[in-house]
Amino acid sequence: MMSQRRGGFLVTQIHHLGRRVFSDLLKERGLDIGPGQGRILFTLWEKDRVPIKELIKKTLLRKSTLSELLDNLESDGHVKRVQSDEDRRKVLVVLTDKTRKMLNVYIEVSVEMTNVFYKGFQPEEIDQFETFLERVLDNLIKHEEQ
Repeated sequence: MMSQRRGGFLVTQIHHLGRRVFSDLLKERGLDIGPGQGRILFTLWEKDRVPIKELIKKTLLRKSTLSELLDNLESDGHVKRVQSDEDRRKVLVVLTDKTRKMLNVYIEVSVEMTNVFYKGFQPEEIDQFETFLERVLDNLIKHEEQ
């Protein structure tokens, strides 16, 4: 049998298991937010009132996936979609007060998740690993743009 690299397979396994662990940690603290939703909320915590096109770019989600996740977040009272005052054609996604207050818990869980993820790693190993991951991500982005 031909020897094959396992990087993509391992990244996929890490992705799926990491999502489950992260969701469980959030639920333990009373936050019932899915990982896809968390990616959107985290982006909005960094900068609120974001146009949908910018959210697509920052989260790397497809428009249809983002739209479905936003529908769920909106029905759960986490976000609102509003028209931009400057450009009525633009729809902005805005956090609710309820969700703004969740930021500290989300950060706490993110720190815990990072500690789980990198347990036993030296700082220079983490730096090197993240540099490699950034290169892989750049390769994928460039490939998709072609």
